[in-house]
Order: sequence, then C-alpha cells, then structure tokens
Amino acid sequence: MRFSLSLLIALTACTLLRVQADPRPRLIDPKATRETKALYHNLHRLSRQHVLFGHQHATEYGHGWSGEAGRSDVKSVSGSHPAVIGVDFSGLSGRSPEAVGQAKALLRQQISDTYNRGGVVTVAWHFTNPVTPQTGFYWKDSVTAPAVRHLIPGGSHHTEYKRILQTVGSLAHETRGHNGKPVPMIFRPYHELDGGWFWWGKPHCSREEFTKLWQFTVSYLRDSLQVHNFIYAFSPDCLYQTEAEYLDRYPGDAWVDLVGVDNYADFGRNGRYNVAAGIAKLKIVSDYARKAGKLAAFTETGLESIPDTSWWTNTLLRALRTDDMRLSYVLVWRNDTRSPTHYYAPFPGQASVPDFLRFYNDPATLFENDLPRLYRRKRWLLF
Repeated sequence: MRFSLSLLIALTACTLLRVQADPRPRLIDPKATRETKALYHNLHRLSRQHVLFGHQHATEYGHGWSGEAGRSDVKSVSGSHPAVIGVDFSGLSGRSPEAVGQAKALLRQQISDTYNRGGVVTVAWHFTNPVTPQTGFYWKDSVTAPAVRHLIPGGSHHTEYKRILQTVGSLAHETRGHNGKPVPMIFRPYHELDGGWFWWGKPHCSREEFTKLWQFTVSYLRDSLQVHNFIYAFSPDCLYQTEAEYLDRYPGDAWVDLVGVDNYADFGRNGRYNVAAGIAKLKIVSDYARKAGKLAAFTETGLESIPDTSWWTNTLLRALRTDDMRLSYVLVWRNDTRSPTHYYAPFPGQASVPDFLRFYNDPATLFENDLPRLYRRKRWLLF
C-alpha cells in the first residue's frame, strides 16, 4: 500500500504531537527486570480502554473463610479472581523473628501464586511504628512517637529502618514465579500520607522529612539492596482539590512510577455521596500521570457492606468511565473473615451480586480471566 507524501507528513506530525502531549511512562529503575518493564508497559497500554479490578487480600481470606487454596469471594461470584490482588507487608516488622518468618512464607505463596496465574500484585504497608511499636501503625495521641524524623539518615532509628528494609528486600528477591524470575510488585508504602491517622501522616512530620523518607526508601531498596522488581506507587487520601494540593508531599517524578488516590469518602462512606468530587479528584491523578509519564490508579475505594445494590455500575463504573480518564486499576478493600459487616466485595448471596456481575461483564473492566500475558512485552502499532 502506497502512502502519499502529505499523508506521511500528517501521520508523522500526529505522532510527534502524541509524544509531546502524552509521554510514555518509564520506570524510575533503569535496571528493572524484563517482567517488571513488561507489566508497566502493558498496564499503560490497557489503561487506554480498560481498568483492572482489584480486591485486597482476595485469595488469603474472605467472608466467613480463610486459607482455602484457589478461593476468593470474587471468584465464587463471577468465576474469576480479581485481576489485581492486594497483599500487605504489615507482618514484616514489629513481631518476633518466628512471626516475621511465617508472614514472609505466606506472602511468598500468595504473590507467586498470583503471578503464576497471570494476575497483578499490589502491596500496601501498614507499617508498625519502629519507635513506639506498641502503638502499631495508627497514630494514638500522647502515645505514638512522630517517627519519620528518626528513620531518615541521621535519625536515631535509621539503622533499624535499614534492617526492616533488608527484610522487605529479601522477600522481593526470594519471591519467584514458576519461571524462576522475581515477581513484579506494585509497592505502595506510606499511603494516605495527607491524613493524620497513620504515624507517617501530614500532622506528624514535615514535608521535607516525608520526602526524605520516601527517597531514602526507594534508593536503599533499588540501589543498595538491588531490588529491581518493584513499581513504586504514591497514593494520598482524597483531601485535595487541586493538583498543587495533591502534589504537596510528592517526592518527585524521579522517585515515583504510579500515582493514585485512596477515596472512600466521596463514594458512599457513611451514606454520603459526592461522586462528582470523586471523579474530579481521579481526573487530577489521571491528568498528572499522563503529563508526567506515570501510570495512574484508583488505589483504594469501596463501600462497606455494599448496602447500595447498584453501587458497582451507578457509582464506581460511572466514575471509571468518565471521558478521557486513564486508570490502570481500581482496588476495593478486604472482606473480613469474622465480621458480618466489614466487606467490600460481594460473596454468594450478597445483595449487590447482580449489579456486580453487570460490572464484571462490562467491556471496560478486566478480571484475571480476561488478562493478556502481562509479563511479556509485544510491539503495538500506533495506528
């Protein structure tokens, strides 16, 4: 097929405009593994038309059950696991060596199983305060120490923090798939950093202290411990109205691969809905990602107990399908084993199941059974 000179010029101009307006995301780790680079590339490609659905702790436990291989509440309802499985590094510190060892073994199994099935792993870190470990990860007035200043270089607990990161790094190296390769993970430390409920939150450290902590964490894992299978995700809560407010404690484009937001408040928490505001905040994240060459995601959301039986399509899907929004995944929170009310994904018999199946069947959403081979990179035509 022959192209005229004018058509070739037009296509070249269009390509240049796309490159200028929408830079292709690049990982901040130049030594990232081939599989990690492929995952990042493929999530970027898929986000142009789709969003992956995720659920925290989906395959570890669910509503009324725990530790059953191959099970998830989402699979029991839809026939497929979520595309994204959330795990947590909370068990890697603040416990006995035996307990830490058990936590590592469970994490290795969950993470490698997800990878072997073709799914994606995202890692939260409800990090026990190293200075006052008896207070856990929440901030408790008059008891919890403002620890960030003590963890950064020069701080009283800096050496201990490096030991904790060494545990994280060893898990990253040891967790491998059936192909023997280290499993790529979306690592999301210090989430909801703009709130005050965690010890790393905005009221408990300065902007400079927080960004130093973030930058040291990435640098030590990547450059000192040679962890090259992490995608680093930055995810404040929804306490912003503008891009400048969103970026208030952003550590810089050289230190972040994925930008996200945790937002329950605008999507029905306590019966309060402000979906338009939630969409506007997601748009800030999506627009910044495209401008800065990052991935974007809706890193946490959900409606506890799902009393709104049309929430999946009338609220969540409506937000995700806003024109020109590009989000790589959305993750809802966990289903507690014992609590009759603390759950965020449906299980058989739950009232929102019919609407969730409509959400599942929508062409925009991807579950594990829908995924292409995410850990192999293919060439894709621009036109």
